[in-house]
Amino acid sequence: MSVLDILLGKPLATSDERAEQIGTSAGIPIFGLDALSSAAYGPEAALTLLIPLGALGIAYIVPVSASIIVLLTIVYFSYRQTIAAYPGGGGSYTVASENLGTFPGLLAAAALMIDYILVVAVGISAGVGALVSAVPSLQPHTVSICLGILLVITIVNLRGLREAGIFFMLPTYLFVGTLLAAILIGTFKTVLAGGHPMPVVAPPPAPSAAVAVASLWMLLQVFSNGCTAMTGVEAVSNGVRAFRDPTVRNAQRTLTVIIGLLIVMLAGIAFLIRAYGIAATDPGRPGYQSVLSMLVAAVAGRGWFYYVTIGSVLVILSLSANTAFADFPRLCRAVAQNNFLPHSFGFRGRRLVYSEGIVVLAVLAAILLILFGGVTDRLIPLFAIGAFLAFTLSQAGMVAHWRRVRGEGATHSMIVNGLGAVATGITLVVVLVAKFTSGAWVSALLIAALVSSMLWVRGHYRAVAAETSSSAPLQIGTLGPPIVIVPIQDWGKISQRALQFALTLSPDIRAVHVATEDETNALREEWDRVVGAPLQQAGRTPPELITLPSPYRLILKPILDYVLQIEKDHPDRQIAVIVPELVEKHWYHYPLHNQRAELLKAFLLLHGSQRIVLINVPWYIEA
Repeated sequence: MSVLDILLGKPLATSDERAEQIGTSAGIPIFGLDALSSAAYGPEAALTLLIPLGALGIAYIVPVSASIIVLLTIVYFSYRQTIAAYPGGGGSYTVASENLGTFPGLLAAAALMIDYILVVAVGISAGVGALVSAVPSLQPHTVSICLGILLVITIVNLRGLREAGIFFMLPTYLFVGTLLAAILIGTFKTVLAGGHPMPVVAPPPAPSAAVAVASLWMLLQVFSNGCTAMTGVEAVSNGVRAFRDPTVRNAQRTLTVIIGLLIVMLAGIAFLIRAYGIAATDPGRPGYQSVLSMLVAAVAGRGWFYYVTIGSVLVILSLSANTAFADFPRLCRAVAQNNFLPHSFGFRGRRLVYSEGIVVLAVLAAILLILFGGVTDRLIPLFAIGAFLAFTLSQAGMVAHWRRVRGEGATHSMIVNGLGAVATGITLVVVLVAKFTSGAWVSALLIAALVSSMLWVRGHYRAVAAETSSSAPLQIGTLGPPIVIVPIQDWGKISQRALQFALTLSPDIRAVHVATEDETNALREEWDRVVGAPLQQAGRTPPELITLPSPYRLILKPILDYVLQIEKDHPDRQIAVIVPELVEKHWYHYPLHNQRAELLKAFLLLHGSQRIVLINVPWYIEA
């Protein structure tokens, strides 16, 4: 078994695809990690902006969370219909492209791609940041830990969808189970205490004096921050084909469970924050505690349950990047099928996953983690922009879909999707305005740049197709033997094999030897004996040995210049360049030999034309 088999698993045949499909239990950790983990930071992101209101700010978390839950419910019903209408994978890109046009589709794709990259970088850094705050001695190793986690997630996803589901199942259900248990215990205590429970560990008191007053603008900012809890909701609709039969029912059931759990957690956290009087602490100041840390301590104390719950939060934050790894490659594949990304994004790897998309996502996220030193808090507010832009375009596309399809229930479906489009569109405007100065303009520029790049890729493919496509019959009028050029540095088995092959192609053969100032004339002196005499005895014309001077000890440039000159002198002939090449059995032997053959081919491909043909003649070292 090779190292690659151990690391990534043995290759899977295409016929094994059915066995790799997943059900609801595996779909939740694969497609729901991002959405579910947002319960750990969404409420805190909203509550942090209420710090200037002091103790009065805590009261606003319930109505803000309620508005987010209403919006989440609208989006849920909209995406259920999207899954049913597009069982082949009804992601925002597909829906917007087919119903609104090419540009809206690319806009949705670009928004989601940037959102997925941010999900990976910020999710991992948030988990590591929480770990480092608990163990300060790990601070110098923040980037290394982030990259290590990223590597593990990448390898797990390269091993296949089913194995990824198994790997992420335990931490996902541990996080959900412990958090729901904490909410249940806290709610029970609150009800028994008539709405005023006594905390086991009292949270830090909120400032009694407010330094600001609640305004519409502040509440809009709080709402936009809280909307980060809705990232990842579209994941299931992008990956419908990953589910086993009945595909649509399993995908809808998975979406229902994910949204249901998220709503319960958001509602429970908001309710207990108000009941226990928990105010956010400033992340940039000493004594910072996360809202969930204070909440669990207040409900259950700092015993084993506290550490298991907070530990699961740290793990799930780091692993929340998995949702992006499940969806980003599928999105890239859909875009590549329409020629807006390199076609290689559409090829499945050894484990039936779109490996190139996984690797590209990992590399881009690694660059972000390195650039920001593993601390990417500034990127968190940018999440919601890409997500809500995709939400809006998807729901608007579904409205157009139902108008076109008609049929039973189309009007009802159109109303649901229309309501979703209006709600998410208004939210997008609110988020964009509220966060424009804090970096939303960067997201807008990146989306525009990515759309331009995809249009350029499409233009390139069209230009290539226009130049290479032909329906004309085969042209045979100019067929004839080519001029064959064989570079030979010295005489040996490799040169002999190349020359033997050249003799089967054409009687017009030029053996080219580059002579540097410090070498002997051994090849020229031996040429008649090793080449000329055997061919003359066989009644064949020996090829001419052409010696090219090289006063500056260059080898490749004289050959390249000669080939281009021959091409220029014979405009009606094909030029075949035979490149003899030594091929080692083991990769670690390659640095022991020069790579002139590879460089010569690269130069000829770069400077050649349609009339120059390259032919490799390898000699394999078996020892």
